[in-house]
Amino acid sequence: MSDLLVEKVGPALRVTFNRPEAHNALTFEMYEGLHAACEAADDDPDVRVLVLTGAGGKAFVSGTDIAQFAGFDGPEGVAYEQRITRVVRRVEDATVPTVAAIDGYCIGGGLAVAAACDLRIATTASRFGVPIARTLGNCLSMDTQALLVAHLGPARTLDMLLRARLLDAAEVHAAGFLTQLADDAAGLDEALDTTVTALAGHAPLTMWAAKQAVVRLRRATLPDGDDLVERVYGSADFAAGVAAFGTRRRPTWEGR
Repeated sequence: MSDLLVEKVGPALRVTFNRPEAHNALTFEMYEGLHAACEAADDDPDVRVLVLTGAGGKAFVSGTDIAQFAGFDGPEGVAYEQRITRVVRRVEDATVPTVAAIDGYCIGGGLAVAAACDLRIATTASRFGVPIARTLGNCLSMDTQALLVAHLGPARTLDMLLRARLLDAAEVHAAGFLTQLADDAAGLDEALDTTVTALAGHAPLTMWAAKQAVVRLRRATLPDGDDLVERVYGSADFAAGVAAFGTRRRPTWEGR
């Protein structure tokens, strides 16, 4: 079975991250499949909404599959972050409205993908964060950092990143990140159906203009950050973090 399921459901193109045994961690192929799904949604006049969700009931996406990082150095880290930015921006630039339906962990690259969507609905049991300061020792691209700051504010984003803590659904809902909370998976499906129906009935160009205005405002003053990425991904700390991930051993951070 495919790691990425793409199917039309009424007026929506539904993309399901389908690696429940790995908490839907994204491979490079899944990122590219998501990019292709955005293209397909925009090319099909019958698709009025793009929905992203995760299989298994435990995670939306738990981040990028760590196996993708084996042997990385600084320039490869820059290329990786640029690759992810390309996909995240493609989600952000989708002509049709995009909705993330989240049940469980929404971590790392998954949080970036969800943040790139226009609307986010989640169960109360969902958790959000980028705990890389205690796991891998890598960093975010400038684009992803700006996306999180735009949604959560600088103080909450830094608290989340520096303390490497996961935010609960109530906290990110209060911050405005979530459009709606649902008690459980059944409630999530009901809220999603209601949202898709409403969006499918609204003026497409009006919604597109609103989406693009927000995107252009966010990107208007975005600085370059490749130097930050290259230094961190080229560090001994990052190599140690990748080597230790999946074991019960915590890496020793040395700041080099």
